[in-house]
Amino acid sequence: MANLLHAIVLGIVQGLTEFLPISSTAHLRIVPAFLGWGDPGTAFTAVVQLGTMAAVLLFFRDELLRIARATIASLQDRTLWHTDVREAREGWYIVLGTIPIAILGVLLKHRIEHQFRSLELIGTAMIVMGLVMLWCDATSRRERNLDDLTMRDGWIVGFAQAAALVPGVSRSGATISAGLGLGFDRISAARYSFLLSVPAVVLSGLFELKDVGNGGGYGPIPTIIATIVAFFVGYWSIAFLLRYLTSHTLKPFIAYRLLVGLFVLILAANNTIS
Repeated sequence: MANLLHAIVLGIVQGLTEFLPISSTAHLRIVPAFLGWGDPGTAFTAVVQLGTMAAVLLFFRDELLRIARATIASLQDRTLWHTDVREAREGWYIVLGTIPIAILGVLLKHRIEHQFRSLELIGTAMIVMGLVMLWCDATSRRERNLDDLTMRDGWIVGFAQAAALVPGVSRSGATISAGLGLGFDRISAARYSFLLSVPAVVLSGLFELKDVGNGGGYGPIPTIIATIVAFFVGYWSIAFLLRYLTSHTLKPFIAYRLLVGLFVLILAANNTIS
């Protein structure tokens, strides 16, 4: 029963933090540590993200369908790459942007499962990425939209996404910041961040699916429950962030990251949490 309650709480945490730029993987490590629960494990963390990814697929279903159709069509007609068919370019740039995190995810698998889950590293990453977000949000020209997306943008945002293999960095935080740094407006940066997340999160979740319950992590039933909860909360989270960014900055999220990161470092240094 305890594990089921934990799963519901962590599903809510995942749904709230996957799309907000505050790092869901960090919170799935920090929250259990604060509450005295065991580490749910990297397999649980990866698989429960499939719930929030289902929310992305539902929320952006029309746009993703257009992108998929245009990308497939571009295999037969390569001139679509050089025309105004934005969806064809977006599709291929999403594929290109997924390559860095796919390769590094495999190469660094052992570190991700062990060294990268250190609370000291997570706290540091929360603070450092918060400062990066602050700089990108303050200096961005915000004059570009997704019609201006180029292959160079796809690679840069893709490598930014790979940085989120370190819990605390935040996949959405890194990719939105990269988009802002490239001059995109906040809404365009956020939408591309959500779209780019689809193959990366799906691949990660499926890759870790076989390891659910191993090494003391949560078993299949709690993982399924957390995934379902994450779906519903995640759908709301997407709608909230897109609505919020139409007229607000990232400063509240940045302040939150800095405070939580500092708090984690202090408590970890005193062995209050482990």
